[in-house]
Amino acid sequence: MEQVNQTRMIYFYFHPFSKLPEVQVLIFLAFLVMYLFSISGNISIAVTIWIHHSLHTPMYLFLANLAVLEICYSSTIAPLTLASVLYPERTVISLPGCGVQMFFFVFLGSADCILLAIMAYDRFVAICHPLRYTLIMSWRLCIQLSLGSLVLGFTLVMQVTVLIFQLPFCRSKEISLFYCDTLPVMRAACADTRVQEATVFVVSVTVLTVPLLLITLSYVFIVVAILKISSAEGRHKAFSTCSSHLTVVLLQYGCGSLVYLCPNSNYSPERGQIVPVVYTFITPVLNPLIYSMRNRELKEALKRTVMRFLLPQTQGVH
Repeated sequence: MEQVNQTRMIYFYFHPFSKLPEVQVLIFLAFLVMYLFSISGNISIAVTIWIHHSLHTPMYLFLANLAVLEICYSSTIAPLTLASVLYPERTVISLPGCGVQMFFFVFLGSADCILLAIMAYDRFVAICHPLRYTLIMSWRLCIQLSLGSLVLGFTLVMQVTVLIFQLPFCRSKEISLFYCDTLPVMRAACADTRVQEATVFVVSVTVLTVPLLLITLSYVFIVVAILKISSAEGRHKAFSTCSSHLTVVLLQYGCGSLVYLCPNSNYSPERGQIVPVVYTFITPVLNPLIYSMRNRELKEALKRTVMRFLLPQTQGVH
């Protein structure tokens, strides 16, 4: 198998969104704006949480980790995608480069999904066991959970990546997507991929279905606990701390399930182009907006941070 890949250098080129140059330029500008917004928004959240000691709590620690993951996740895809949109005929990626991009994209996406489940557990403890919250969610446990999401994602995805890139790739070929992902890359191989497809499906179930079940279970207990709160203000406050997280969960898991949990026989290049745009460009833009708009404490901290950097002279006088 490996001899086929080593005979000559294999390159992949990406399926263009449109053959019209004017449309390609518009897509490039839209992607560039979304990428810059996602990077600036997530950096703002991470820096704000870092410099404001009042936000040094488990909930915001996980949110800062999520923001950093989103920055790395977007940056794995966006630069090469922008180049391929603007210069589709000249932008190619080598077989090893494709493997590196696929590994980091799926690894960071998997860690993202696992971290969302950890954040749901954090909200469950905060609302259902408020008196024991600081005891249960110790800094040591928070760090262990954050590192655990990375280690688990790394372990699962490394196995998938090695298995896929042991396949023979006979010639350079177009990938029916704008980045290297598991299903399009497997379709470019010139061998039977049933073992690889089964492995990808098992890993997808582990990364998507299991955490989603834990999130659902956490929110069942959270809803029951919220309904027991006597005051309407207390119920609203408890729900507001969860609504932003729940919105992000629906976006992330909804798109991921459409791509990775559907049978490979039902895979369509058209859906493969549209749905990934949502979770590679649109979701990283929406996440900072959702959290900053729905969380009053974070919103106020962001305002103070912006004022500190934009008006340093005024801050110095005061």
